[in-house]
Amino acid sequence: MPKVGMPAIRKPQLIDATMHTINEVGLQKASVAMISSYAGVSPAIINHYFGGKDNLLEETMRSILRQLSQGVQQRLALCAKDDVIERINAIVAGNFDLVQLDSKVVKTWLAFWAQAMHQPKLYRLQRVNEKRLLSHLLIELKRVLTPERAKFVALSIAALIDGIWLRGSLSPTGIDGQLAQRIIADYLEKQLPSETVEFHHQRQLAKRT
Repeated sequence: MPKVGMPAIRKPQLIDATMHTINEVGLQKASVAMISSYAGVSPAIINHYFGGKDNLLEETMRSILRQLSQGVQQRLALCAKDDVIERINAIVAGNFDLVQLDSKVVKTWLAFWAQAMHQPKLYRLQRVNEKRLLSHLLIELKRVLTPERAKFVALSIAALIDGIWLRGSLSPTGIDGQLAQRIIADYLEKQLPSETVEFHHQRQLAKRT
């Protein structure tokens, strides 16, 4: 975590520079000197406020995770409270937001996942992110499914999000967020009671008329 007293303008600069550097050369070659050069600051600034590259990566991921959480919350706020499918689709859409699909963000995610297996602080961040996603999904699914079935479907949706995201991140054409959402929406509707699906489609039809 950055030390208290760091100028607010510096933090976004350094976070963006970290992602830019990872995007260009990968995490292993992303030195403090290179990151500071992109940010237009002295390497001493990074070492003073962050204590090195590892802590800067942690703070960069905290920023990305905050954006992800805010994107999901903003979408949920626009959804009908009684439309389970609309709300779950909004959660999925937040995970495939254009901000999250930006090349430098995608590569930072990949670097984060690789490092999380070896660094406890990053692993805890990943666990928080996983639990938040499952919590959002379970809140909605438990309204129409038994707790056991809701957990199974929530885990399946989370796996689809991660799997499609990872496959897309390694594809030359990148992640197709719209296709990902259609695939997951198709799976979701097959898991829910027919009346829940019908209610959703009726609401969507009413919006278009």
